[in-house]
Amino acid sequence: MPLHPDRLFPADPTLRGLARELYGSVKDLPIVSPHGHTEPRWYAEDAAFPDPVALFIKPDHYVFRMLYSQGVPLEAMGIPDRHGEPKKTDDRAIWRLFAENWYLFRATPSRLWFEHSLESVFGITERLTPLNADRIYDQIADALQKPELRPRALYDAFRIEAISTTDAATDDLRYHDQVLASGWHGRVLPAYRPDFVIDPEREGFAQRVAEFVALTGMPLTWAGYLDAHRSRRAYFKARGATSSDHGHPSARTANLSRTDAAALFERVTKGNPSPEDAELFRAQMLTEMARMSIEDGLVMQIHPGAFRNHNRDVFAAYGADKGADIPARTDYVRALKPLLDEVGNRSDLTIILFTLDETTYSRELAPLAGHYPALRLGPAWWFYDSPEGMLRYRQMVTETAGFYNTVGFNDDTRAYLSIPARHDVARRVDCSYLAGLVATHQLELEEAHEVAADLAYRLAKKAYRI
Repeated sequence: MPLHPDRLFPADPTLRGLARELYGSVKDLPIVSPHGHTEPRWYAEDAAFPDPVALFIKPDHYVFRMLYSQGVPLEAMGIPDRHGEPKKTDDRAIWRLFAENWYLFRATPSRLWFEHSLESVFGITERLTPLNADRIYDQIADALQKPELRPRALYDAFRIEAISTTDAATDDLRYHDQVLASGWHGRVLPAYRPDFVIDPEREGFAQRVAEFVALTGMPLTWAGYLDAHRSRRAYFKARGATSSDHGHPSARTANLSRTDAAALFERVTKGNPSPEDAELFRAQMLTEMARMSIEDGLVMQIHPGAFRNHNRDVFAAYGADKGADIPARTDYVRALKPLLDEVGNRSDLTIILFTLDETTYSRELAPLAGHYPALRLGPAWWFYDSPEGMLRYRQMVTETAGFYNTVGFNDDTRAYLSIPARHDVARRVDCSYLAGLVATHQLELEEAHEVAADLAYRLAKKAYRI
C-alpha cells in the first residue's frame, strides 16, 4: 500500500512532471493552521494519546458519519450520548468494526488522510483490513506511548509554525494560559467563537447571555452586551488570538439603528424569540463584530450555510456535531450588502468568507472578493475539503478573484494527525492546477513556483496576521 509519490497529480506526463516539480518546492514548507478544532488541552498537558480509537475515530465526524450512513450505530463506535456517556467502551472492538468497514472510504479524502497518517507517523504501509486490524491496533497503541508521539513532539514533526483552536466566548482559556506559562515554543492561538451568545435559537440562549455579560461585569443592556464582547475579545487577543469565527445558518447581515438594535436585544433575551427576530439579531451581530474587528484588529471569519443537526433523532440522543450537518443554499450578494455598505471598503479589515454552496463561487463570492478590499475567500471547506473540491474551487474563483484575494489553506480539523495529510493534499492539488496554467502558457514556471509557495504558506500568514 505505500503511498504513491505522484498521487493526485495529473495523468498527462507533461503536466505530471510540472506538478511534481512545483510540489517539490513547497512540500516541506512549514504548516500554518489558522483555523481548526484541535484541543488546546493536548498542547498544555502534552499527555500521550490514549489509543488508536481516540486518535482516529471518535474525534472525526467524517469517519463516523460514513459508517452511520451504512447502518453502523453511533454507540457501536463509542460515541458518547448527549450526557457524555459512551455505551461501548471496548476500543479494540471499535477498531475491528472500523477495519471491517474501511472499504467504505474508497476514493474519499478520509482514506487519503488516514493512510498518510499511518505511513508518515507510524511507518505502516499495509492497508487496514479485518485480518490485520489487531496487529495494526497494537502497533499504533505501542507507538503512542513513545515521547516522540506526544502532541508537542508531533507539532514539531509536522513542521507546524502556528495552530489556532476554536474557543467559546466564555472559555477561560486555561489551557492556552498553561501553554504560554510553560515556555514551550509552539504557538497555539485561541479564536473567538461567540455563536452560543449570539444565536437566539441556541438552547438556553437568554441564560447564556446573562452569564456572559456578568462574566465581564457589564450591565445586561444592549450597550453592556456589546462591551462584554469587546472585553472578551481583548481577553482572547491577550492570549494570542488573531481571529474571530462565526458559524451562522446564513450570511445575512443588518445595520440597524442603535434604538432598533437595543429593542431587538430586549426581545431576543426575553421569552422565546421569533425566527425572524433570531435571524435579524444574528445578522446585526455580524455587522457589530466587523466593527469590533476594525477596533481590535481580529480577522473575521464567516462560516455560513450549514443546516446543522439535520438528523432529529441523532441530535436528541447524541447532541450536536455528530455528522448530521448538511450544506444549504446560501445567498451572499444581497445578504452581505448591509455589512459591506458599512465596512466593505476598509482595507484595514479582513473578512474571510467560506461557503458550503459551491454554486456561489463564480457567481457571487469571487466577484465580491474581487472588488471589496475587506473581503477574502476562504478555501474549499468541509464537504469540499477534497481533491476534486479544491480543484473546482481554483477553477471557479481564480479568473475573477485571482490568487491574492484567497487565503491559502486551512485544515479545519479535530483529528490532529490529519493536519499534515490535509495540507499535503492541498499542496498537491494546487500544484496540479498551476501545472495546467504553465502548460497552457498562462503562467511562467517561475511565477508558478512563487504562487505555489504563497498558496501553501504565505497567504495564510498574511490573511490571518500570524
